[in-house]
Amino acid sequence: MDKPYIYTISEITSKIKLILEGNLHNIWVMGEVSNLVIPASGHVYLTLKDNYSQIRMVLFRNKASLLRFDLQDGLTIIAHGAISVYEKRGEYQLIADHLEPAGYGELYLAFEQLKERLRVEGLFDEAHKKPLPMLPERIGIITSPTGAAICDMLNIITRRFPNIEILIHPVMVQGETAPSDIVNAISQMNRLPDILLPDVLIVGRGGGSIEDLWAFNDERVARAIFDSNIPIISAVGHECDFTIADFVADLRAPTPSAAAELVVKNKRELVERIEMLSIRLRNTIQKNLDLIAYRLKRLQESPALLQADYTVLQYQQRVDELTIALSYALSNLIKLTIARLETLTGKLHTLNPTAILLRGYSITFKLPEETIISDANQVKNKDRIRIRLHKGEVIAEVANTAQVD
Repeated sequence: MDKPYIYTISEITSKIKLILEGNLHNIWVMGEVSNLVIPASGHVYLTLKDNYSQIRMVLFRNKASLLRFDLQDGLTIIAHGAISVYEKRGEYQLIADHLEPAGYGELYLAFEQLKERLRVEGLFDEAHKKPLPMLPERIGIITSPTGAAICDMLNIITRRFPNIEILIHPVMVQGETAPSDIVNAISQMNRLPDILLPDVLIVGRGGGSIEDLWAFNDERVARAIFDSNIPIISAVGHECDFTIADFVADLRAPTPSAAAELVVKNKRELVERIEMLSIRLRNTIQKNLDLIAYRLKRLQESPALLQADYTVLQYQQRVDELTIALSYALSNLIKLTIARLETLTGKLHTLNPTAILLRGYSITFKLPEETIISDANQVKNKDRIRIRLHKGEVIAEVANTAQVD
């Protein structure tokens, strides 16, 4: 009996690897994502499982960068790839090269995931929406220079308001470079000097498939629209098309043509509107003036106003009467005061010692005290006295005194 061949671990692992990889190199597998790990290398490691089994799966960085949706635990996906054996651990695993969500289109899921994430961040909030200018002087348009959309917008804008200045920034609107083109165009428009800075931007393109419009679902484009200091109108595709750009923009227009109509008013309609408002303003002013004139006339002719004039005249007459009475009273008071003053003056004159001297009387003073002598007993012989006359004085010596009854 031949001795059986004994395999080493490496040999049996290699043989299993050869069998599996030779037969399971182009397969599709559906399962639920679990144990998702994405290290700094950018490779994606996870476990695919169903109710009964599980398998490890690897999606290397070069393929992972092409994903348009976010992987997460619990998400059911369909993976394409090949079964390989990781010899170091003796484990088989699925090396994937393409993933798509089960039950959803890949683009639809990516759209919904990004939409929800930006909504939670607040990029769609009305509080961040900037108002559009009523009548912009300069409009910036970011779109393809060759599509029908630019022609439609230019025709509508120039027809509705020929004087408006238009700046066109041509960009790719589909393909791999389209998102970065649109982002750069928005940034450059915002950095223009004030003399060239647009008052509003239209960012958009004509209709197409969801893949054609996908540049406007790019997160970079959404954040560039949100960060713009210039108000932005999103005008992508047809009325039934919605993109992430529509939710972030300050205003969504259903089509590029509608954006052109929203951004500028019809000049003829504006002129007619101004003329109509001017007529209404003149009529209103005239009505108010007529009403004021009528009320003023009624007021002038009213009995109350006439009676008020008569009352004023009566008060004026009363003031005149009081003025005359006051003047008369003051005159009498002055005369009475003068008379009393003259009487007092006469009395003072009568009592004035100098007036007595004028009538021949004299005043005698005892020297040296200068006291007035009114009684002979106040002096004795040999006392010196001063006698004041009306004119002059006499110094004498008492020779004799006598009492007179």
